[in-house]
Amino acid sequence: MSGPQKYRSKGRIFADILRALQEGPAKVTHILYRANLSHDRLTKYLAQLEESGLIARQQEGDRTVYSITDKGEKFLVEFRRMEEFANAFGLDI
Repeated sequence: MSGPQKYRSKGRIFADILRALQEGPAKVTHILYRANLSHDRLTKYLAQLEESGLIARQQEGDRTVYSITDKGEKFLVEFRRMEEFANAFGLDI
């Protein structure tokens, strides 16, 4: 049995979604499993990430796929730096 569910900040959820897309363009179902989110929450976050220019949405026939943008890659670089900084001081972000 696992311990209590740890709260994930919005920034961490964004980073989890972006990391799922670093392997290449993905459908919603792939991102759902990789980022461990409900469909409703994921849909909301994908819209916010797209609005912010961190991901791009493309239609491939009847499928919608998402990919990380250069801006999204930069977000991940900076987020990792924040994680390392926070970890050095025993903080959660």
